[in-house]
Amino acid sequence: MAKDIKTGKNTIRVQKSEYKGYEFVDVRKFYEDDEGELRPTKKGIALPLDVADEVADAIKEANKG
Repeated sequence: MAKDIKTGKNTIRVQKSEYKGYEFVDVRKFYEDDEGELRPTKKGIALPLDVADEVADAIKEANKG
């Protein structure tokens, strides 16, 4: 399951992914190609599931300012 967040011309996609048997939460910037399809960029981060909640809490805390 993926969640897409529009940010002007780009989209940030948050999704669960797997690589070499390990699960991650992938947060990645996407762009729309000439055919209107979303394509991933190299800009993003894959967080291991065991730290994803901690990182989400830190983002919320930082956002409180």
